[in-house]
Amino acid sequence: QVQLVESGGGLVQTGGSVRLSCTASRLPFSNYAMGWFRQTPGKEREFVAFISSGSSTFYADSVKGRFTISRDNAKNTMYLQMNSLEPEDTANYYCAKSRTGYGYTTRGSYDSWGQGTQVTVSS
Repeated sequence: QVQLVESGGGLVQTGGSVRLSCTASRLPFSNYAMGWFRQTPGKEREFVAFISSGSSTFYADSVKGRFTISRDNAKNTMYLQMNSLEPEDTANYYCAKSRTGYGYTTRGSYDSWGQGTQVTVSS
């Protein structure tokens, strides 16, 4: 069974930076696209960014230019560098494994999820 474990969340001030990590196990990590989603209470989980197996990237408009997604296949780990954080970025952040090597913006295209890591941006 695929296992995804996020880390790196916490409390940060507006304008600050945080780097999230997602370490995967029990899968050929380099074969799959990976994604980041986020969710706040009472709202649907929303797409943040994905990185394909070939390391092509795509971002939600709300984070473009501020967040950077990357991967290190040798470490089975994906990252999300989050800069210029805003209170609106406060959420529980989840990493997810795509069903294929291609990335998607829809939740249904991902078949494994981490437990989430909380990021809180104070104003």
